[in-house]
Amino acid sequence: MKKLTLILLSLTFMVACKKDNKQTEVTTQTKAEPIKLFMFDGGTVQVNKLEIFSQDDLYKGESKTFADMFFVVQHPKGNLLWDAGLAEGLVGQQPFTTPDGAFTVSRNQGIEEQLKIIGLEAKDIDYIALSHTHFDHSGSASKLAHATWIVQEVEYDFVTSIEQQKNNPDNYNAIKDLKTTKKINGDLDVFGDGKVVIKSTPGHTPGHQSLFLDLEQEGPLFLAGDLYHFEENRTNHIVPSFNFSVEDTKASMEAFETFAKQKGARVIIQHSTKDYNSLNHAPEPIQ
Repeated sequence: MKKLTLILLSLTFMVACKKDNKQTEVTTQTKAEPIKLFMFDGGTVQVNKLEIFSQDDLYKGESKTFADMFFVVQHPKGNLLWDAGLAEGLVGQQPFTTPDGAFTVSRNQGIEEQLKIIGLEAKDIDYIALSHTHFDHSGSASKLAHATWIVQEVEYDFVTSIEQQKNNPDNYNAIKDLKTTKKINGDLDVFGDGKVVIKSTPGHTPGHQSLFLDLEQEGPLFLAGDLYHFEENRTNHIVPSFNFSVEDTKASMEAFETFAKQKGARVIIQHSTKDYNSLNHAPEPIQ
């Protein structure tokens, strides 16, 4: 009888251990790695003629220094680069002033050396998404020719047009090597979990877009791209003189603010030195 009791106890113990192991395995499988957001320095833009950032002479005679942030999103399903800073050719050079005198631009570090500080190489970036294809947001794109470019179809058609190739060759040359494209029309939940969502916000360019992130510790963030360039632009919904469409820009501003309020998101103006200084800088993550 004693022997039978011992056998039954042993079997019960084995079944319990197996059950515990299965529960541990399920817990491990279902607990997703947290998303990490890293912010990098894409250079500095000294705006010498701030009046071009309105439809009138509001800022006539003023100047302003812009930051130029770009980001890496580390998600369990892949790494996404959001924007790409100023041209890599500026690295190690003296500041360059555009022929019209409107901007003086400079960049201290390229993307490859910056990625190293978070343990990545350019080949580790799976996706690249640009808020838009202006020169100060696409500078490192050519270093990521292997990555899948997520782009609004109208933006792709715009930047690859014969007119743009002729009149703005730097914008076209920055993206011409991105051969693998995922063209979208509207919003895109990049990884299918609501944590990294591209929002269509046209107007600054035909296919301008912004990026919503839902981070574990930081909470919801909304990267504005160039929907706004500095705080006053956002407060008063001021539209730059060189925007593709004033009407579309204003509609996008309204939609952006509605979504940000719904999500309780903190808005990041990517050219704001205030926002740049308020965020963790790589290698420290924003989580």
